[in-house]
Amino acid sequence: MFWTLLLALILLLVLQAQLYVCLRELRSSTTSVISVIPNETTNSSTSRRIPGAIIIGVRKGGTRALLEMLNLHPDVEVAKAEVHYFNLDENFHKGLDWYRAQMPLTLAGQVTVEKTPGYFTAPMVPPRMWSVNPAVKLLLIVRDPAERLVSDYTQVLHNRIQQNKPYKPLEELLLRRGHINPNYKALQRSLYHQHLARWLALFPRKQIHIVDGEALIRDPFPELQKAEKFLELPPRIMPDNFYFNTTKGFYCLLSAGHDKCLDESKGRPHAPLSNEAFQKLCRFLRLPNQIFFRMTGQTFDWC
Repeated sequence: MFWTLLLALILLLVLQAQLYVCLRELRSSTTSVISVIPNETTNSSTSRRIPGAIIIGVRKGGTRALLEMLNLHPDVEVAKAEVHYFNLDENFHKGLDWYRAQMPLTLAGQVTVEKTPGYFTAPMVPPRMWSVNPAVKLLLIVRDPAERLVSDYTQVLHNRIQQNKPYKPLEELLLRRGHINPNYKALQRSLYHQHLARWLALFPRKQIHIVDGEALIRDPFPELQKAEKFLELPPRIMPDNFYFNTTKGFYCLLSAGHDKCLDESKGRPHAPLSNEAFQKLCRFLRLPNQIFFRMTGQTFDWC
């Protein structure tokens, strides 16, 4: 126990030192207070604004569904594409004017929301985002990390097939000599507690809203109610904004008489993985999951 606590303390001190250096560099190269940056006003009532809320992840956790559902609210406008401003150096160095130009036009009082799932796991993102807007509201949607890993692999596999490129079976990447390979990138993305620690070093817990990805799929409305409250929005999203599409097997959206379903990549069948390998993955993730539960004060029905 002593050595575990000592190691944790050392890691925390190293993390704080790295964040201090990163923040000092950021403050010397970019404006840290958003209020001094004028909005790009196109007429007397609309502007492009820096997001007041950002969906930071997780990858393959339901970020697109969450964004589209939030967009049902009349006081929300969303960036249509993933911006990758904070996690790609070539975009971040273009500056805040470029970032703001990627945002939709909004009326005064509306909330601008963008989502880039890669933000959650990229170490440089929390200090960069904090330097731009330390008051930004963060939404993190999570799902069973074992299922998320398989979905992650499935997406990469599908992309490789489309490009006529070979790709190893999931079990070969996940296991090494019969044991879980901790260096597999998709597994690293499922270690939620490691990534959340970097965010909590800068942003208070009350500024990060955790969305249950499985609950959002089963019954979207209650999760959207929680998100509205977190974003301090009046309740405008209603149960009749959702209907279950029996063909697709998940909920679609209904607004002003028009329906919208997520694209064909959503709900794609998972790549095969043996039950034995999946159970090894579940056992490996048990402790990381418990740490994540303690950090967030929430529990989830994961393997």
